[in-house]
Amino acid sequence: MNTNGRQHGAHPPRRRTSAEDRLLPERRASLWLLAAGPATWALHFLLCYVTAAIWCAKAAFPAATGSLHALLWSYTAVALVVIAWFGWRGLRGHRWGEAALPHDDASAGDRHRFLGFATLLLCGLSFVAVLYSALAIVLVRGCVG
Repeated sequence: MNTNGRQHGAHPPRRRTSAEDRLLPERRASLWLLAAGPATWALHFLLCYVTAAIWCAKAAFPAATGSLHALLWSYTAVALVVIAWFGWRGLRGHRWGEAALPHDDASAGDRHRFLGFATLLLCGLSFVAVLYSALAIVLVRGCVG
């Protein structure tokens, strides 16, 4: 016996988990999912502006930017689809189980639902940010020489 009352070599008592804790569909992916929408927006922003900068610096005919606009619109479409998918995953996490609002209990299920709701809100904000970034495609007609 140790001084703390346990036998030598005995493992510490395991944390009790509820049935809800064991049924959660995701355990560690929630925080990555939370950052996925803003990360997609940041990647879209970076790709659009770097592509436009390289295109305008290397283009033989700066006035011919039709294919540049098509490429930037394709980046935008892909980013919007990816953000919508992450937002849908967040909505699924928010609606998981049968608990009522607010999700403020100290349980794994409520934490999961809260992270799903936060993911959904961040994806909504990222969706709007991608649309706002895409305004540059509409407003800037071509490379300035």
